Amino acid sequence: MEPDVLDELGRLRARIPRLTGALAADTGGRVLARDTTDMGAQHLAALTADALQAALRLADAAGQGLAGELLIHGEGGYVAAYAAGPTAVLTLLAEPGVNVGRLQLEGRRSSARIGELLDGALERLENS
Repeated sequence: MEPDVLDELGRLRARIPRLTGALAADTGGRVLARDTTDMGAQHLAALTADALQAALRLADAAGQGLAGELLIHGEGGYVAAYAAGPTAVLTLLAEPGVNVGRLQLEGRRSSARIGELLDGALERLENS
């Protein structure tokens, strides 16, 4: 499972100039795969999982329906988080000059793919 997810993270980095890191984690914040040199990846994964859950609750409370992503713009760049199926979160880190539209488009595509990979792996485990 992890090698396929790691391959997807590598392809994502190749498709988005100025992407500085990517990681996939379960919804509990445990890193499943990462393509980043950030030594705080585990902490970042846990924070992202919590932040995405808060964004989901906020969107629901505001009557906006189901939310599956979160985009944060800081002085040093962007943090984007996407639900990757029901069991995982994709986190992307990008420089300030990133094409935000491209970041979101590719992040959505990759999160869907990672969700499929993880759901398929879980299904195979349950059937074995």
